[in-house]
Amino acid sequence: MAHPTRRVLVVGGGTAGSVATLSMRQHGVDVVLAERQTNWSTVGHGITLQGNALRALQQVGVADEVLAAGYPWDRVRFRSADGGLINEMPMPPLGGPDLPAGMGSMRFHLQRVLSEAVDASGAEVRLGKGVDDVLDDGADEGVSVTFSDGSTERFDLVVGADGIRSTIRGLIGIQEQPESVGMAIFRMEGPRPAAMTCSELFYGGPRYKAGFTPTSQDRMYAYIIDEDRRIEDYGDRPLHELMMERSQGYGGLWDEIRASMGAETLIDYRTLEALQIRGAWHRGRVLLIGDAAHACPPMLAQGAAMAAEDGVVLGELLGAGNDTEKVLAQFMDRRQRRAQMVVENSVQLAKWELAPETPGADAPGLMGRSMAVLAGPY
Repeated sequence: MAHPTRRVLVVGGGTAGSVATLSMRQHGVDVVLAERQTNWSTVGHGITLQGNALRALQQVGVADEVLAAGYPWDRVRFRSADGGLINEMPMPPLGGPDLPAGMGSMRFHLQRVLSEAVDASGAEVRLGKGVDDVLDDGADEGVSVTFSDGSTERFDLVVGADGIRSTIRGLIGIQEQPESVGMAIFRMEGPRPAAMTCSELFYGGPRYKAGFTPTSQDRMYAYIIDEDRRIEDYGDRPLHELMMERSQGYGGLWDEIRASMGAETLIDYRTLEALQIRGAWHRGRVLLIGDAAHACPPMLAQGAAMAAEDGVVLGELLGAGNDTEKVLAQFMDRRQRRAQMVVENSVQLAKWELAPETPGADAPGLMGRSMAVLAGPY
């Protein structure tokens, strides 16, 4: 039986949930966005937004504001550990000729732009409200949702955009869980050295990889990709001391970056994980998008792009007026293969960084083939 989609619940107000909300509102769908946090997030580390992410943000009307808060660039530099230049590669314009090839931003800048747009879109935003249960009983009235305050409502479609630790994924019985790719990352935010004008990657040093990206005219983020250890294994030491220690052996601008680290520096440490749901991302009329359905390590810098693309496509399909079951089938047809390619290729690149002597390893070739696909339609 056909189920028209008139009212949608989006669970999670990050990139996937916010872009999906904006896209659905553009196409006349009534949306309730529920976010467990009591306030829109104002923290977060640096993020790289490639051209296809900017294209998706442009489609929901926020690209100009995101660009204004960040630092666009059109190339990536590859360096040896001592800072020597190996290669400078122009980035392909994945978003088309009218957008930068890529940019650095801070997650809280991106979230601020998205949340302000969501507030202005006419969506009903419920902060401080999580979801404890969902039940799709097949009835025409839709999906029954129990919120964290005990209230219950019905929706035509529920969209789980609640991240890699998704509650909705467990509630609908999807068993796949994120798994470590064998690496961890130290990330910091700090002042941008004047000579830092694009993303740079350092290979061949004491860790798997190091890098940095400018995020505004005066700020940047830097990272060290290291072995996957519990932070407790390093002892009771401040994160800035650990990152200074783990970044020793990298030259170039790293000397200036290390000199800027102190007790007040915003530093994050976490395991790099991947998630891929092999079958459908939905059960009945409950759909997962973004990191709740497919999460990847940052080797292709495509996590935010895949989340934003999911949101744009979902809004377009719902706006076409088809019944929910048809929309879900069309969504999977358009999104699963592309997202699967990103996850699989990102994981493969991580494996090659763990074991660079692997016969047949061809990171540049795999990256090039990935970008050729990502430059196409979604």
